[in-house]
Order: sequence, then C-alpha cells, then structure tokens
Amino acid sequence: MNNIVFKSIKLFLEVNFYISVFVLLAGCLLSVSDSYSLFQFNEDLYGALDNNLRIIMIYLAMTETMILIYCFFRHNFQVMIPVGFFLMMMIASMKIYGETNAVEIDENFSLFFLYTGLSHLLYGVAVRIEKNSEDKQKQNHH
Repeated sequence: MNNIVFKSIKLFLEVNFYISVFVLLAGCLLSVSDSYSLFQFNEDLYGALDNNLRIIMIYLAMTETMILIYCFFRHNFQVMIPVGFFLMMMIASMKIYGETNAVEIDENFSLFFLYTGLSHLLYGVAVRIEKNSEDKQKQNHH
C-alpha cells in the first residue's frame, strides 16, 4: 500500500514538474515579447534595465534547457533539488535587483519562481527518495 501511495505521489510530482518546466520555458521566452509576456515590463518604469531583465529570462531558459538535457542523458533528476532552491532564491534576487536599481518588479515573478522552484525541488526529492529506496532493496538482496 505504501508503495502505491508513493508511486502515485511521485507521478503527480513528475507531471507537475514537466508542467512547471513548460511554464518556466514559456514564461522566459515570452518575456521577449511585450504582447505575450507573462510579466509586465513597463519600459517607462524600467528604462534601460528593461532589456537586462529580459536577457536574464532568456539565459534562465537556456540554462533550464541545458540542465534538462543533462538530466535526460544521465537519467538522473536529483539535480533538480538545487535547481529548485536556485529558482526560489530568484524571488529574493529579483527583489534585491528591484531595490538596487530603484524599479518595481512585477509581483508575478515571485509566484512564477515559487511555483517552478517548488515543483523542481519536490520532484528532485521524490527521485532521490526513490533512488535511495532502490539502493536499499539492492543491498538487502546481496
């Protein structure tokens, strides 16, 4: 029974993880466009920093893509634990960026990074628990 519950939770976390990957990539790539962006980039408010923030989002999409490729080739998604922490730390980083540059940052960034970060973190933890469980079973059989 415990195994079925864990597998169900892991499946939910995995589906949610892939949705969050899509949201992250789409949110970052759509930041290039004023018309389709999930975030408000008010050029009057941001001025020259407007493009800096957009470029950061493009780099984030590229980094996410490279990490995913690495995970698929290595068949190891435990690295999503630090990625999740990094994404959640972006909430504070964006607040510091806004204060340092005296600009308001769209509150949607906080929700965006909280959702994607937690999704990555929880999926990475589920993968690690599963791997540890498999390792213990292998040790018990030897």
